[in-house]
Amino acid sequence: MTTQRAVDAADPAAGMGRRERKKARTRQALAEAALRLFTERGYDQVTVAQIAEEADVAVATLFKHVPDGKEALIFDDGVERREGLVAAVRERPEGQSIITALRAFIGGRGPFMADPSPEFRRRTALITGTPALRDHSRKLWIASEDALAEAVAAESGRDPADMTVRALVRYALEVPDLAGTAADPRAAMDAVFDLLEAGWPGP
Repeated sequence: MTTQRAVDAADPAAGMGRRERKKARTRQALAEAALRLFTERGYDQVTVAQIAEEADVAVATLFKHVPDGKEALIFDDGVERREGLVAAVRERPEGQSIITALRAFIGGRGPFMADPSPEFRRRTALITGTPALRDHSRKLWIASEDALAEAVAAESGRDPADMTVRALVRYALEVPDLAGTAADPRAAMDAVFDLLEAGWPGP
């Protein structure tokens, strides 16, 4: 039996109104076209106009959906990432440390994912190997800093402005960029989190 959750996962536009479905599918078509062209030709050899043509939309439509430029085309808006980070901290199992929760969340994404599909592996290699895409990915992680600091502060009984909270959050959010291009990304990620775990005085 097919559940609604499975349907929604297969089609991100499922469950939306007609206008929202159209916007989501246009955005998905642009992302797929950009990824295809970036992979085939290289990021620097692909123009916004070529991506629009590949997705069969006008250039103006492309910028309406993705105003941040072509480096943003293969990423989401960062909302799911931010909500996931906050939930990882707030909804972690009893007795699990904040840092362990963040390690588990980040460890399930990007270059740290265990047994990724060939397509996912190609996308990850494209991002980590392309400075503009890697920089945009880092910006999306750092954009979660304030929300994550609020969650960590609430869970540890500290003020969000406490420098220990800000430092922990900032360094955790730098892990994908810092460790993602290492020869062994997972081992590099674990090394950073081991260091954070040793220095963090909270739960």
